[in-house]
Amino acid sequence: MEMTVIDVKPFASLGGFRNEWLDARHHFSFGQYHDPARMGVGALRVWNDDEIAPGRGFDPHPHREMEIITYVREGAITHRDSLGNEGRTEAGDVQVMHAGTGIVHSELNRETETTKIFHIWIVPGTARVTPGWGTRSFPKGADGLVALADGRAGADGAALPLHADAAVLVATLAPGQSVIHRLAPGRVAYLVPSTGSVAVNGVVVGPRDGATVKAVDTITIIATGAAELVLVDVPA
Repeated sequence: MEMTVIDVKPFASLGGFRNEWLDARHHFSFGQYHDPARMGVGALRVWNDDEIAPGRGFDPHPHREMEIITYVREGAITHRDSLGNEGRTEAGDVQVMHAGTGIVHSELNRETETTKIFHIWIVPGTARVTPGWGTRSFPKGADGLVALADGRAGADGAALPLHADAAVLVATLAPGQSVIHRLAPGRVAYLVPSTGSVAVNGVVVGPRDGATVKAVDTITIIATGAAELVLVDVPA
């Protein structure tokens, strides 16, 4: 029987990029940061931890053939794209952009405070889909892991759809509170505590560390203090 594997990537060891308005940490190879051992996990290709200065952000730029999820940790981000979509996503909420056959978008911090986000890119399961965008609020006070974006078979439709056999889930945990995630065969999970620390099947994962979990059917997550975490479930 294959042993459970939990691989923790400490925040301090992440790749990075910094300029006058952006402080970015890369969980996987991205831009000028390249590590052949960190090219993604299954269909999960990018997980960037970005801090964006007030009044700044990503000017219009193109994307193709990628599902791009933005989870806002603090502040808010304002999206505008070539389809005419525009919207503001606040802390704790998520937006999804289907790049598909091609889209141009901007993401700007129009707030007076630094905005902190996770940028998560997932390879779609279907090529050349129609581009699109949507945003969803995280139900505050919800118990357990809540799917904010979900493209898995059997998804109940409450989450934003994904053109990928994948899900982005979020939980807010009180000290000592636990949550369980079932991992189907042939799948892998990658999780990051946006705040606080958690124990994942007994392995400690600190604030903004990344943890890959595979070869297990049950993931038990216990908060060692107040914590918020984001978990992505994808095919291995």
